[in-house]
Formats: sequence, C-alpha cells, structure tokens
Amino acid sequence: MPVLIVTGTGTEIGKTVVTAAVAAVALARGRTVAVLKPAQTGLVPDETGDAAEVARLAGPVTAVELARFPDPLAPETAARRAGAAPVGPAEIADAAGKLAAEHDLVLVEGAGGLLVRFDETGATLADAARQLGAPVLVVAPAGLGTLNMTALTAEALRARSLTLEGVVIGSWPAAPDLAARCNLADLPRSAGAPLLGAVPEGAGALAPAEFRERAESWLAPRLDGRWDAHTFAREADAPGAAGTA
Repeated sequence: MPVLIVTGTGTEIGKTVVTAAVAAVALARGRTVAVLKPAQTGLVPDETGDAAEVARLAGPVTAVELARFPDPLAPETAARRAGAAPVGPAEIADAAGKLAAEHDLVLVEGAGGLLVRFDETGATLADAARQLGAPVLVVAPAGLGTLNMTALTAEALRARSLTLEGVVIGSWPAAPDLAARCNLADLPRSAGAPLLGAVPEGAGALAPAEFRERAESWLAPRLDGRWDAHTFAREADAPGAAGTA
C-alpha cells in the first residue's frame, strides 16, 4: 500500500487528524511517509494548512501542498473564484507517484467528500485514486446520519471499481450516545468494509508527543495500530461508559 487516499463522507469530520494518526503509526514502525494535499481551500498563504498540521502532529513527514485557494469552497469553485488554475487528477497522480518513489507510504488527503469537484471537467479525488490504483480510506462521523453518508461513499467507490480499505471514525465522542454506539456495528455493514479505528474527539489538540504515543491505540492492525473493534464496541456499550479511545 505505497499510496493511500484519505477521503471523508463530508467536511470537518476529522480527515486531517486521521491522516496524522496513520502517519504517526507508520513513522513509529520506521517507515518513511509523505503527505500530499492536492488542494487546500479556505486559507490564505501564511496560515497552516492540513499537510503542515499532519507534520506537526505526526512527526517528520514530507508535507506537500499542490495548490491553495482562499475561499472555503470546493476546490474547483475556489480555484475559479481565485482566477487560478485548478488541480486535476493527472497532476495529483503524478505528484503522488513521484513521492511514492521516495517514500514507503504516501497519504493523499482530499478536500471534503469523495466526489467534490477538483476541476472544470468534474474530475474528483476518485479519478486520481483510479489513476494511481490506490485504495481509499473513508473517514466518517460517529453519530446519527453517518450510515447513509458512508453507504453512499462506499457505493460510489464500488461503482468506480475502487478499493475501499476501510472506515475510521474521525471524532469519537467522550460520551457516545445510542446512535454512536450502535454505529460501531452498523458502519461496517453500511460500508461493506471493516471499521479500522476511532480517533477520540479533541485528539488534534493533544501535544504532538502525546498524539504520537496514543495514535496506535486508535487504529486497527490493518493500519499498523492495535485498536480492536470488538473490544472497543464492548467497552463503549458498557453501562456508564464514556469514550474509550
């Protein structure tokens, strides 16, 4: 798995923190890691972007950002409003391929969900994944509404013959409600793929050293961590239990 695409069922659901956790665990295993952010939107030039945030939390990764647009919009819309050239799937695939030649793992973090438009042709992150032949990791919310969004994302991946590596909950609440607890069992069924972790809410605010120390407890062995879905679900459903991530 030299290249892994990280997408989400929507925006602001924890993609960057999940990407950082995957990077941190890989680094701890002695692997070299690059993080590619094809299009960073909603930030001006001197603000910290997602790739740099991954490096801050995870450690010494190669952080690459292909383009930045100031409006917090879909990449194609933000590029058009900025009067700038958009970033297409060929450019994403080319950059990821070059990084893969020099690193053990390349994490490509998308913007928003899987089918957000990147250029005027309607190309998406899914098109870049297809060009790369790379599997896709989906980050999903914990609570009510996530099953439908996750199922739609998984269906879109299957329709394009793309491999869904699994699902990670991007922000597991400290006090999970009934929907969140039930979704631990229901998310894999909706996705048709395994649940590969749950990152606790607020993880991105941890000191980097603590983030790196705890990251493997949030991710399953398939992502080089030690998180176990069955144990996590049992503990989350215990009477009076709070978040256990």
